[in-house]
Amino acid sequence: MAMPEVSETDFAIIVIREDERWDADVLPAAVTTDLAGFIRALRQQPSIAGTIGMAGIDDYFFVAVRVIGSQVSVLLSDIGAALDYPLAEQVLDYLDIPVPDEEDLDQVLPVGDLSIFADLGLDEMELAAICSRLDLGVDSEEDEDHVDDALESIATRLGFGPAVERALDIALGA
Repeated sequence: MAMPEVSETDFAIIVIREDERWDADVLPAAVTTDLAGFIRALRQQPSIAGTIGMAGIDDYFFVAVRVIGSQVSVLLSDIGAALDYPLAEQVLDYLDIPVPDEEDLDQVLPVGDLSIFADLGLDEMELAAICSRLDLGVDSEEDEDHVDDALESIATRLGFGPAVERALDIALGA
């Protein structure tokens, strides 16, 4: 079986909270093709607010994972990504959701736990709105976010924007 290719825009970061301070670091890009490996990497770094992982793939979609004890919450920003990307397909499998038919997809539709960050101050409606801004079918580029912009927006709302911004700069070579 061939390993899926990792794009230069693919990244994964881990966010933890220790002593009232958020910190973020870059994970190996290999976890962007393997949901089980991504979750394993997050479990290795426990945090008082749960360990948060964010992976951006091909500047097209993102996966957010939060591990709190034995509970794992997963969010995929766009169900349509499962048609072309192994990580997105693995998320649907993890959530026990069938891969949709291409003709059934006409908009960005997030799936998974939209309340993944609700206890940290980002409700389901706001998170869904952030995901919907990733729609590549938008006519004006000004109305469209890139994956790293979306994740920075989430991180800022959750109170760890600067830490994620530094990690993204490292991950994306900025």
